[in-house]
Amino acid sequence: MTGLERAGLAVLHRFDPEIAHGLALRALRLGLVHCPGPVTTARLKTDLAGLSLPNPVGLAAGFDKNAEALGPLSRAGFGFIEVGAVTPRAQPGNPRPRLFRLSEEAAVINRFGFNNHGMESAAARLARRPRDAVIGLNLGANKDSPDRAEDFARVLARCGAYLDFATVNVSSPNTERLRDLQGADALSALLRGVMEARDWLPRPIPIFLKIAPDLDDTALSEIADVARISGLSGIIATNTTLSRDGLASPQRDQAGGLSGQPLFERSTQVLARLSQMTGGEIPLIGVGGIANADQAYAKIRAGATAVQLYTALIYRGLSLVGEIARGLDSLLARDGFANISEAVGTGRETWL
Repeated sequence: MTGLERAGLAVLHRFDPEIAHGLALRALRLGLVHCPGPVTTARLKTDLAGLSLPNPVGLAAGFDKNAEALGPLSRAGFGFIEVGAVTPRAQPGNPRPRLFRLSEEAAVINRFGFNNHGMESAAARLARRPRDAVIGLNLGANKDSPDRAEDFARVLARCGAYLDFATVNVSSPNTERLRDLQGADALSALLRGVMEARDWLPRPIPIFLKIAPDLDDTALSEIADVARISGLSGIIATNTTLSRDGLASPQRDQAGGLSGQPLFERSTQVLARLSQMTGGEIPLIGVGGIANADQAYAKIRAGATAVQLYTALIYRGLSLVGEIARGLDSLLARDGFANISEAVGTGRETWL
């Protein structure tokens, strides 16, 4: 982290977290944030469900909900970018305040509730996307929708032509009863509609499923079975947690999903269990609590083909992306791996 970046973060942290988030996005759009360009080596290049990534470090959904900063983000060192979540109709989300920093734990609690400008706005921006980046969209459902399962397919049908991948998000804790769609029967029905919409696209794209960390082994096993049967291209493990175990921050009792450092251990355990259950048949994307190269490497060795981060950027800045990618390259070289794919799952037993 540069001195300028440290000073900029200090200023942002004097603002309400959601206002600071908006200011950070605006700074990106105005070109006020240094974006170093691609970070890649022969060791870091990898294939994720048919997507050729320059490195395995991705941006998780939630940072750029409305696909407003695709240009600068594509130059920030990420191997792939996920924007959204986007719903068919624009919606304001939950009342403010709805974003809380837990600085003591390098964590965040949010209860946004899928606030976004809607799929028409997203489609217009995605149509102008950079073509030299790997960009995906997190699909969501409107809070008041009579058929939430259909909402996911509608967003994909409208925006899919401009995407490299899409993610079905049934794991946000901030839309009432959304997580109910993680059950085997409901999830199977939902995915049938999404996969049918995918098959009608001019160019069928990989479909990922994002799951919660608060699932037991029975639920994880059901999801693994559904993933195989439905033809999913990958699983993102995990979204935010409802757990507050071990937190000391005064904000710990705020309602919403917790992300950041406290999520690292639990999300990595879920990742390793899924890796074991799927036997390497389905690519996994590890997310939750990554703030350095060692943690990203732990996710890879637990079974992830690629990783994503977001919350750590609030505390460490955008330069963290390149630091993690370069650190991964060094760790792979240290351990004698010619390519990151060789390291996937090699440390899984540690987390079981």
